[in-house]
Amino acid sequence: MKHIGIIVFPGFQVLDLAATTVFEFANLAFDKPVYEISLLSEDGGPVTTSAGFSVETVPFSDVLFDTVLVVGNNFVEPVSPAILAFIRSVAPRSRRIGSICTGAFILAEAGLLDGRRATTHWFHARDFQRTYPKVKMEEDRIFIIDGPVWTSAGMTSGIDMALALVEKDLGVEIAKSVAKKLVVYHRRAGGQSQYSALLELNPKSDRIQTTLAYARENLHKELSVEQLAEVAHLSPRQFNRAFHAETGQSPAKAIENLRVEAARLMIESGRIPIDTIARDVGFGDRERMRRAFLRAFGQPPRFMQRIAQAEALA
Repeated sequence: MKHIGIIVFPGFQVLDLAATTVFEFANLAFDKPVYEISLLSEDGGPVTTSAGFSVETVPFSDVLFDTVLVVGNNFVEPVSPAILAFIRSVAPRSRRIGSICTGAFILAEAGLLDGRRATTHWFHARDFQRTYPKVKMEEDRIFIIDGPVWTSAGMTSGIDMALALVEKDLGVEIAKSVAKKLVVYHRRAGGQSQYSALLELNPKSDRIQTTLAYARENLHKELSVEQLAEVAHLSPRQFNRAFHAETGQSPAKAIENLRVEAARLMIESGRIPIDTIARDVGFGDRERMRRAFLRAFGQPPRFMQRIAQAEALA
């Protein structure tokens, strides 16, 4: 049986415990449980969650764990030296250690992320990078595996990471079955949903919303201002002015962002050639797409493709 220890502390974000349901349903697929889950805290006993109710925990001890996960909280705050000491002691004795949401700050403070790739909740990613410059922060990832260390992004991404842990342990079919029962994606494509180009635009009028929906469905086309204005039933000049007023971006910049997002999803979801992706999302050629990726992410498409392939094989 694989023993999973989850480190909690007063005020931790209760949604981070949703990952435990993944292990629960994985157990249901077998005649006897595969996973045993323990909630761990510094002193044991009841620990209050962010929602105000308490969960029962056991105190830190010398018990061996297969996997140790650290939860996060709504506000990044210092944790006790005892938690950091326990993490440093348990990490070398466990097969894997990971964090959910802002739990990455705790792993970093314990020194476990130096020189490694990691992610955390998008809202705190820039502060994380400033505080822990030795960590290679990738803020637009659902989760990251770097050797025995796993880190996940905000909130529900702990479910994605837990599904990946189950897949690593028990195979892809079990992970797919668990995801289906939980009514979630087995492998959620792309980065943190908060970074969706359409969500960032957030237009107010039906005309601009309709135009953006049209653009996203037709990225392979040229999508000139004249074409988009026609969809919005406005003159090009009126459309330009209305689009910028509602989104804060020019139509050209917004279309580039939509294309970059679509290309990234394709890169991360399979082994599609870069030239094919560039053509399908409307960049036309790989060099134009490379320049757009550098503007958006500071990394070329090839780099992201190598990372996605490495994680698929991990």
